[in-house]
Amino acid sequence: MNDYLNQEKLNIVKNRAGFIAALDQSGGSTANTLKNYGISDSAYSTEEEMFSLIHEMRMRVFTSPVFTSEKILGSILFFKTMQSMVNGKYTADYLWDEKKIVSFLKIDKGLAEEEHHVKLMKPILDFDGQMRVARERGIFGTKMRSVILGADPEGIRDVVRQQFALAKTICEYGLVPIIEPEVDILISDKEKAENILKEEIIRVLDNWNPNHLIMFKFSIPTNADLYEDLYRYPCVVRVVALSGGYDTEHACQLLKQNHKMIASFSRALLQNLYANQTEEEFNAALKKAIDEIYDASINKD
Repeated sequence: MNDYLNQEKLNIVKNRAGFIAALDQSGGSTANTLKNYGISDSAYSTEEEMFSLIHEMRMRVFTSPVFTSEKILGSILFFKTMQSMVNGKYTADYLWDEKKIVSFLKIDKGLAEEEHHVKLMKPILDFDGQMRVARERGIFGTKMRSVILGADPEGIRDVVRQQFALAKTICEYGLVPIIEPEVDILISDKEKAENILKEEIIRVLDNWNPNHLIMFKFSIPTNADLYEDLYRYPCVVRVVALSGGYDTEHACQLLKQNHKMIASFSRALLQNLYANQTEEEFNAALKKAIDEIYDASINKD
C-alpha cells in the first residue's frame, strides 16, 4: 500500500456508516443542475459566471449545519470546486478540517461517441497535472465515469479495460480510484449487461494487485446484491451506488435491497434544494434528503 494514503481517511471510507455525496456536476450538467436549483441560463453569460453560481450552491451545501460527518463519509468534487475556496480554505481542506469529510476528485473529461453500445471516457490530457494537484489539495481518491448502453460483451470489456488501466496509475499516485461503469437504467437488457460487467470485473480482480485499493460505483443492480461478493477481494474498499436518474424515494427503496452497498447520489441529494429557499427551508430540505439516503445506506430490507 502506498505510504501516502491517509489511514484515518481510509478507515472512514472503508468502515464507517454513511454515504458519499456526489457534487461533481460539470460541463452540460452544470447548467441543468443550476436550472433545477432555480437559476436559469439568463442569470449568467459566461462559463466562469456559471461555475461561480454552481460553486455558491455547493458552498451552501458544504457549510450547512446538517452536512456533517455524522452521516456523510465523503464528497466527490469537480476540479474547479477543488481549486475554489470555502470560508477561506480550499474545498477539500474545509471539508476535512471543519467537517471530517473525505474528498474525491472527478477526473474524467466526458464521454466519447458511442461504439459497441458503450461510451468510453475521452482522453484525460492533463492527467498527471490533476494527480499532482489532487495530492497537494488533500484529495483521498478519484472518480471516473463510463456508460454502458447495451449488453455488448466487446463494449463492456473495453469499458472495464479502460477503467482499470487508469485505476492502476491512480493507485500508483497514492490515491483510491472510484471505478464507475454506469449501466443506463433505461436499457432493455440492463440485467444482462450487469452480469457481463461483473464477469469482466472479476476477470481483472483475479489478477489485481491487492495493495492497489479501489472502489466501485454502480447503477443499482436489477438483481439485488449482485456486486456484494466483490468484497471478497481485499483491494475493494467500498461499493457505492449512483442514483442513475431515479428520484430520491425510488433510489432509496432500491438501495435498501442491496446489502453492503452505500449511496453516492447527486440528483437524488439535490433535487429539492432551491436558490430562493430561506436558510431554514434549505437546511430542512437538505436534512430530509441526507436522512433518507443515509437510512437506505445502512438499513437494509
